This record gives sequence, structure tokens and C-alpha cells, in this order.
Amino acid sequence: MAFSQLLLPLAFGAVSVAGAGWNFVQNGTSGVLALEAMVVSPTLALFFDRASNDPLTTSNGVTAWGALWNFETNTATAINVVSDTFCASGSFLSNGTMVSVGGNIPAITAASDGRMGLRLFEPCDDPNGVGCTLFEDPETLHLEQTRWYPTSLRIFDGSLMVVGGIHERTPFYNTDPVNTFEFFPPKDGGVPRPSAFLERSLPTNLFPRSFALPDGRVLMIANNQTIIYDIEKNTETILPDIPNGVRVTNPFDGTATLLPLSPPNYIPEVLVCGGSASDDSIQPENLSSQDPASDQCSRMEITPQGIKKGWQIEHMIEPRIMPEMILLPNGEVVILNGGRTGYAAFGSVKDPIGNQSNADHPVFTPELYTPNAPLGKRISNAGMPTTDIARLYHSTTSLTPMGNILIAGSNPNGQVVNGTEFHTEFRVEYLNPPFMSEERPVLNQVPSKIAFHQRFTIDIDIPKNLKASTIQVALMDLGFSSHAFHSSSRLVFMDAALSRDRKTLTVMSPPNNRVYPPGPAFIFVTIDGVTSTGTKVMVGSGASPPVPDQGIRI
Repeated sequence: MAFSQLLLPLAFGAVSVAGAGWNFVQNGTSGVLALEAMVVSPTLALFFDRASNDPLTTSNGVTAWGALWNFETNTATAINVVSDTFCASGSFLSNGTMVSVGGNIPAITAASDGRMGLRLFEPCDDPNGVGCTLFEDPETLHLEQTRWYPTSLRIFDGSLMVVGGIHERTPFYNTDPVNTFEFFPPKDGGVPRPSAFLERSLPTNLFPRSFALPDGRVLMIANNQTIIYDIEKNTETILPDIPNGVRVTNPFDGTATLLPLSPPNYIPEVLVCGGSASDDSIQPENLSSQDPASDQCSRMEITPQGIKKGWQIEHMIEPRIMPEMILLPNGEVVILNGGRTGYAAFGSVKDPIGNQSNADHPVFTPELYTPNAPLGKRISNAGMPTTDIARLYHSTTSLTPMGNILIAGSNPNGQVVNGTEFHTEFRVEYLNPPFMSEERPVLNQVPSKIAFHQRFTIDIDIPKNLKASTIQVALMDLGFSSHAFHSSSRLVFMDAALSRDRKTLTVMSPPNNRVYPPGPAFIFVTIDGVTSTGTKVMVGSGASPPVPDQGIRI
């Protein structure tokens, strides 16, 4: 069979499986408010909160604000954190180290100032997290500038780009901005780069939505503005604004994702959904928790032709402030969480709900976005379940290595609060796709490391009821979830061919380290709409950053 005979295009929708359906399952409590979440191994996710009054305590009896979540036992174990991780960001380096960046001035004496924080979580092989630790040395290892509400992004050389933020805590808007970029490990002699884009996009530009494009440049969205930033040339190209005055970064949070990249051309498209069309010159005391959120989704192909055409508009079924978008291994996108009205942050508007929530009317039913469907028919909630847990400010979600979606958090309050309408939420949920209740493909003998532009093989057991008429192999970074955004989240489809005996897949890895920035990934295989569990791999050499270009240019 020719290698090209079973290429893996992005299928038009997922193949439904008879008798199965989407469903929510509540399982366990997070111990600390899951304000930030990142999958760090096949069995573990890392949760961070602010240093406050969470119920989980460390082994020495101190209140915890970090925890390891075990997918197999659905339990949380405290992890020692030195600095305050409130509203930080994070991503993986090319060598597999997770780096948490930024934070806040602590409210309790147990924590140190986290605004220049750099916290390292090395790859940890124990499935239960035994011996896994977070390393901090604030005196010698820190950012160049204080940053609260920054974004971090793994780039083509395997290092992190840290974007924007705020110096000191302010009640709502970014009135003390950090209008710069910096890198870890440092570039430019450690001198941050000024950004005209961040200055222009004030005051609603916290947690800028940033994406590594397949040519190595970076797409950035803040407020209702968009640019392409060239790291190597230190130049920006201004793109069309998001239409209709819709603003999508904190505290007017919408969400955004880079849609799946497919061979041979890996043409990038960005999807931006939700947020608010309110005027950001209105002072927060004149805003209302009942102000309508936006139902707008804006999509643009990031090519000269696509940029010339501009944004294509479609609409969600329900408006959402603070929504989340999760890439599924079959290329579809789940939109979930958020509220129909109000804003992010807490205790700022004239009529907060419950104790301090700036938002109201939680959205309880997810929606499914199918990128390859015709315009107007891409978004549906048919067959989607409804939860009874409000997920508003400080919620998190992530695709898991099992292929379902972890949902945790929600706390529109200054600390842990009980007995109010939108209290601190510790219950953990999973949103299960239909295939979770079916017999699934099983991957075996997956290489632990794959080079760029390289064929490799995977042994696969395919259930007999699957004809293997469609096969998709997805290479995924599951991202760092915080504030309605998933830093470094990415899906690259890989060409593959199935052997005649249906036991072996031959796969072609991404062409270079710009299409997929070097570092950790999970490989998922979807056959006739049924997705395997993910297997963790290292993409590239596994060397510490910065690493040279690898593979071939396209």
C-alpha cells in the first residue's frame, strides 16, 4: 500500500458510535482551587491556586496552594510551592521541564512574592507523583520583570516567550502594565523587549492570546487587536481587528485557539470565541454583572490571502464570557464553561453576584465546533450533556491523556469562600466523549522520542468492529490552562499508513521545530471516530533550550 493512500486529513466531524453519548462525571475534589492546570505526565496534572486558605495542607501542616492531581485515583496530593502562583502562566521547555512563570504578592506570610517567579517541575516518572517536586530559588532564578497575568509560550528553539502582564495588583483594568516580552532562558542579555502592541491594546490586554505559527513567528491577540510578531527580526505586522468591537482578553475574557495544523502545508487558522463588546473606557463601577457577553466567534486564516479576506464571523449557541476551548484529537473543538453576562475578575462591578462575582448566568451545556463543516453549520450542542456546576472566573479545563476533558475550579472571590451563590468550587468533573464507553484502539511500542521529518512505526490493536476507513494521528501539546486560555496548546496531524494486517502504523513526524516547537507531546490515534488513549513522547532532540533548527523547511 502506498504511503499516501492512507493520509490523515482532518475528517468532517467525528464518526458517531451507536449507543454511546457525551456525559459528565463528577469524581473527586481538587484540594486546592484549580485556578491553573497542566498535564505533566500520563497520570498527573499540576494545579495551582493563590496562597490563601485552601483546605489541603502540606506534610508539615502548612496550607497548600499547589497540588498534583492523579487521574487514576482522582485524588490530590499537596506539593510544596515557595512563591505565590496567583494568576501565573506556564509551558514546557524543549527538555521536558515545566516552567511556571509570574504570580502575585502573597496575602499570607507562608508564601514569597511570586511576580518574578520561575518554578521548575522536572519530568517525573512515578505514576503517583512520589518524589516529584517543584524547584524554586527566587534569589537566583527569576524573571527580569514583575509579571502578574502574563502569557507564556514555547517557541521554535524550545525556550519560553513571556508576554505582557501587570506589575501590581489593580482592581480591574491593566493600569500598571508590563508592555514587554522576555524569554526563559533569557535572550538579549536579559533585557526585555518593549512592545508597541501591548501599549496599544490597553487597558484590556491581560493574558494575551499568543500562538506559535508554523513559520516560527507568533500570533498575538489582545483586547480586539491582532498582530504577527517576528521574534528573529523583532518586528510586528498589524492584522485586522476582531470585528464588532468584541474584546477577548482579561478582564473581557473570550478564548482562542490555533486550529489543527495538517500536512502538507500546515496552514494556520485561529478561532476566537466569546468575550464582550462593552466599551473598555467605562469604569468598572459603571459596568454590570448583567451586561451581555458576546456569542461571536471570529476565524481567520493566517496567510496573505486569508488576512486580506479578514475575519469570518459565526455565532455560538449561547453568549459566553470566560469560555474555554479544548482541541480534541479528531480535530474538533469543545467550547464550554463561562457565563452569559458580566466580566472576569471579582468585586469590581456595581452589582456583583453572591459575594463578589462580576459574572452571572453560568453556561452549563458545552458546544462542539467542527472546523471543516460549512459556515453556519460548525457549532452544535446536539447530544451534549448539561452539568449543574457553575464554572466562572478561575476555572480550568484540559484534555487528559485518556482522551476526555478535565474540568475544575471556579472562584470569583478573593479567597476560599463557602455559602455564597458562586462559592469556591473544589469538585472535579470529566466531560467524556462517546468513545470513552466503547472498545478503543490501543497503541503499543510507541517511540519515547521522535525526530523531525522522520518516519516511525507504532504497533496498534484495532477493535474488530472498526473498518479503519478514516485514521487520524494527532501530535498534541495539551497546554497550560488559566483564565480562559491554554498556553502552548497545539494539535499537528501526522501523515500515516496502516499495514495490510492492521497491526502497524507508519507515521511521518512534523517537518521541523517550527511546525511543532520541540518538547513533550501526546500522540493520539483516532480510527473511525474512536480515539485511543494518548502516549507521551519527546519531540526533537530533548536538549535544553535554545536548540538549533531541526528537520526541513517547508
